[in-house]
Amino acid sequence: MLTFIARRVLSAIGTLVLSSVLVFLAVQALPGDVATQILGKDATPDAVAALRKTLHLDQPAWERYLHWVGGALHGDFGTSLVSSQPVGSEVGTYLRNSLLIAIVTVLFAVTGSLVLGIVAGLYRDRWPDTLISTVSLVGMSIPEFVVATLLVLVFSVTVPVLPAVVLYGPDATVSQLLPAIWLPAIALAVVMAAYIIRMARTSVIDVMASEYVTTARLKGVSGWRVVTRHALPSALLPTLHVIALNVAWLVGGVAVVENVFNYPGIGKLMLSSVQNRDLPVLQAIALISAVVYVVCNLAADLGSMALNPKLRTRGGRRTR
Repeated sequence: MLTFIARRVLSAIGTLVLSSVLVFLAVQALPGDVATQILGKDATPDAVAALRKTLHLDQPAWERYLHWVGGALHGDFGTSLVSSQPVGSEVGTYLRNSLLIAIVTVLFAVTGSLVLGIVAGLYRDRWPDTLISTVSLVGMSIPEFVVATLLVLVFSVTVPVLPAVVLYGPDATVSQLLPAIWLPAIALAVVMAAYIIRMARTSVIDVMASEYVTTARLKGVSGWRVVTRHALPSALLPTLHVIALNVAWLVGGVAVVENVFNYPGIGKLMLSSVQNRDLPVLQAIALISAVVYVVCNLAADLGSMALNPKLRTRGGRRTR
């Protein structure tokens, strides 16, 4: 089992290395010249050449990649071309703000969707299943920015109990941002939960129709015990990967929602970095997104192995 875990970790590291290469190449392939963008169209060729040398843009791409990766491994992502601040500290400030939304979103979406998906699966083709399935389909069909707009209309205009936009900057305290995180978190949770509900429902229906659940019932095991001890662990296995993908999706989904609410998070920083061609910041955000995706999938694989003894045995056999 330890060898199997080591292989998954090494595979995750390899994926991160490949992701760093793709991130660097994708950012470098953006049209236009960074030095010209910073200095403006009226800059002299000598000034542009001097700035390109300062930014190491005159070096070959492979040298710049090695320099960037070497710094990133030590927590140094370079200096922002716009604010002239260290990228690590700047991204860290915005990332802290986004984590407030992400934590609330995951707690609401994962907990609520698992409960609703299990209830829908246990009450298949009855009114709880019909209601939950209909709501989840609506959630899957509506983009997050539409959900965010509707929430603003209801809770900020019709019934003004929550702020529609954030008026604070990225250095705002948690207490200042706390009233503003609920609408973005709910908007993301609605879209995220819909997919988890569908998968959890399908998994519960499949497990409850399996032979070992039928055998447990024939032996006189109570319905609650069958569900909690036999059905739920097996039903959670395929759902873990859907949860992992949706948690990784938050990095991209939060960009749209943060822009709607003017929230000073990592998504808003990413959009402004694209507009200003702040390549060091863009590279850092893209690499963080890749790390989140890889870590979520690795956690889902390890969680599946912990819940399913067959996977542990299968992993152990592969190592012999």
